Amino acid sequence: MADIKVALIGYGYAGKTIHAPLIRAARGLDLALIVSSRPADVHADLPDVKVVPDITIALENPDIDLVVIATPNELHAPLAHLAIDAGKHIVIDKPFALSVAEADSVLSHAEPTKRLVSVFHCRRWDSPCLTFASLRSKLGELYQFRLNYNRWRPEVRDRWRERAGPGSGLWFDLGSHLMDQALYLFGEPEWISADIALQRPGAQTDDYFDVTLAYGRLRVILHASMLTVQSGTVIEAEGENGVFTSQSMDTQEDMLKAGRTPGDIGWGASSDATVVWSTRAPGGNLREQVPAIPGNYLAYYETVAQAIRGTAPNPVPGLDARRVMTWLELGFASASQGCRMSLKG
Repeated sequence: MADIKVALIGYGYAGKTIHAPLIRAARGLDLALIVSSRPADVHADLPDVKVVPDITIALENPDIDLVVIATPNELHAPLAHLAIDAGKHIVIDKPFALSVAEADSVLSHAEPTKRLVSVFHCRRWDSPCLTFASLRSKLGELYQFRLNYNRWRPEVRDRWRERAGPGSGLWFDLGSHLMDQALYLFGEPEWISADIALQRPGAQTDDYFDVTLAYGRLRVILHASMLTVQSGTVIEAEGENGVFTSQSMDTQEDMLKAGRTPGDIGWGASSDATVVWSTRAPGGNLREQVPAIPGNYLAYYETVAQAIRGTAPNPVPGLDARRVMTWLELGFASASQGCRMSLKG
């Protein structure tokens, strides 16, 4: 069976570093062309890939089955509509859109076409997330779960993610990752309470958040900062029977930046073991170090290929990503109004 031919729209950081190498490594996919205004930059990395300057050329190509949108966030929904009109399957980099209304518009437009709409919430395949999921039952009922995504970047960069404008800021950027992980692991919360702030001198958009999601007695805390020197734990999970901690960020993005290829020996491996404290072990607490499960972003794209062929479910359906948008919006509302927000109002 011939590989599914893919057009990648955009060759900025996400397109160049994340999407292009994953698509090229994925079984069942063929990166046939890239839409970019900088063909020399693309060909310096990928001399064998065709480059076109306009998305219309890609959409009019009958050989292209899948369009991957890796552009600034404000273009996600408009370009998705164009791809739907052209009869293409779609992968959209996270976040899905700028709002729930935009996400709904894309989904309603795509529904009668039966084309795949998937959103690249790749952090479900992070090593810490996969490892926690494999050990979750050991912990018993959870009462606190924390996801941290901290960085030390005290200087504001001149890039669209850090400028004032639609879809910029840390809550859209990293918040969409952490929110998807929380919804994937725990489902819809009862309410959200969010503190979203601008902390760095010269910041034009949010660069800090601390957000609490409520699930009965369980509290899920999402935290990110650009002013944290030592990042600390990535995941902390505390339950009736034990505690799980993971200290290291997933390594796949750094490997991609270093030019490594998905599927290499050691791909996605963590530098640290995971620690589980069994708090009800006979004779007192028991500290157990267990190997972390390697991260596997490649699984997302290989499952997309299978889903297009009808042999696997969509790895991240548009409705999942719409739920992320709902809680991102409620987070902004909670932060601006200084109160808890829920789906019930």
